[in-house]
This record gives sequence, structure tokens and C-alpha cells, in this order.
Amino acid sequence: TDARVLITGENGTGKELVARAIHRLSPRAERTFVEVNCAAIPTELIESELFGHLKGSFTGAHEDRAGKFEAADGGTLFLDEIGDMSHAAQAKVLRALEEGVVTRVGGSKPIRVDVRVLAATNKDLQEEIRAGHFREDLFYRLNVIPLHVPPLRERREDIPMLVQHFAATAVREAGLAPKRFSSEALERLQRMDWPGNVRELRNTVERLLILASGDTITAADVELLVSGQSAGGALSGDLLAARTFAEFKEAAERAFILQKLRENDWNVSETARLLDMPRSNLYKKIERYALVRED
Repeated sequence: TDARVLITGENGTGKELVARAIHRLSPRAERTFVEVNCAAIPTELIESELFGHLKGSFTGAHEDRAGKFEAADGGTLFLDEIGDMSHAAQAKVLRALEEGVVTRVGGSKPIRVDVRVLAATNKDLQEEIRAGHFREDLFYRLNVIPLHVPPLRERREDIPMLVQHFAATAVREAGLAPKRFSSEALERLQRMDWPGNVRELRNTVERLLILASGDTITAADVELLVSGQSAGGALSGDLLAARTFAEFKEAAERAFILQKLRENDWNVSETARLLDMPRSNLYKKIERYALVRED
């Protein structure tokens, strides 16, 4: 079917993945899939982005340019964060849906397009309509098939499958070493709340693949690298306080080495052997992170 679909759900729930799956399973699968994040484009540029423009139609328009509707002709156009679109752009999108034509900014010639539109939002569009921020007629045009993506905390049974998928993807696309997730690690991940939903889970899987030692990711790795606590609960809040990934990685390495030294009663040679690390390198890291044995 070419029916329009309105996908709703919290940030990070995987609305884009759902849209791509809908396209992949549709008769338009062999044609282009074009995504537009309406919240990421300045209001004054959204119309040009969607419908194109003619040379000289505004400052910076140095040449004619096709918009996303034309680029998606014959395929699927995914309007992400549709609730953030300006009223002027909403009116033009409504016309495109009703008549199947678009007009470039600065032009008057209608251009016919054959596009299936999928839209997504994390907002309550009914509330946005009542507040006067979203057109009711556009809502009904988009909401032919409503599809709500629940947050990850409401579908915890999906987490093991998603972990395996994201791990395989990271290994294939980022060249990371393959690692197995123990059943205890998966159970620990299932118990977490995931306020960032699927997006947060994907980032966490990549983090564990990069920072966990050994071929198997354990529940202790999850505690250390995700929850911000060692098995003994002695880790400080440095991990969670990190502002960048580089800071996080450094804090995680420091916490990991400190924990391993404690487990081996600060026997540097044994710790280096278990970590498969030259002893000289371990001494350098001890010095770099100013690690000292507690009394």
C-alpha cells in the first residue's frame, strides 16, 4: 500500500528504523528513501529544503535546486519531527499531499511528484493542534495509518535481540572485534530503564564492545562501564560525569585498571598478565592515572 503512516514515540525509540522498514517492505523498495529532519533545518530554509528553489529567489540561491519532494519522486519521503515544521511549510506540504504537486521557492510552475510520505514526531499532535501550532487538516492527511513505537522500558523482551543486532552491525560497519554477551549481561541490560531508548542502547552496545576486556561481555562489565559501579560498588561517579566520549573512555580505562589491580592485590605482574598487557605499559598507565594502593 502507498497509504501514509504517522509514527509516534519518544526520542530514540527507533522511529526512523520503523520508517525504513516500511519502505523496505513496500512496492517502492527499489526506489529512493529520502529523510528530512524538520527540527534540524532553520525555519527560513525548510521550504527550500522540501520544495527546492530557483536561482536568485533568496540570498545565497546561486543556482536552481530540486527539493526533497522531487528527490523522492517514485520513492518514499520520511518527514522526521514533523511537529516542528513551520505553518507556512505545513501549508505547502498539505498541497503536495492533496494535489501531488510542488512549486519551488521563487517559481510558479507546478511540478508533479509521486511520493509516499511517512512522518514521525515525539510530540502530541492533537495537543499541538489545540495550541494552534499544527494544522488539523495536515494531521488527518498524515494520520492515515497511526503507528506508535513504545519506549524500550515497555518492551524489555526486545533488548536481547536488539543487542545482538547492534553488536553485529558495529562489528560489520566499525570493524570492532566480535564479542559474546553473557546471559547475565543481557539480564542486567534488560533491568535498566533506558531513558534514551533504542538510541541509548545502541551506543551502550558499542561502548561495551570497545571497552570491555575479554571475548565475553559480562554483567560486571555492564556494571563497570554502563551503570558506573564496580562489582564492589566502589567506583566513583567519574564515568557518568564525563562530558565527551574521550573523557568517558579515559575514566573507564582508569576505573577498569584500578579494579583489576585491586582484584589481584596490586600484583602488577599478575594484573598485566591477566590483561594481556606488557608490564611496562601497565606501569605507565598507573603513573598516568596516578593510581595508588589504598591502605
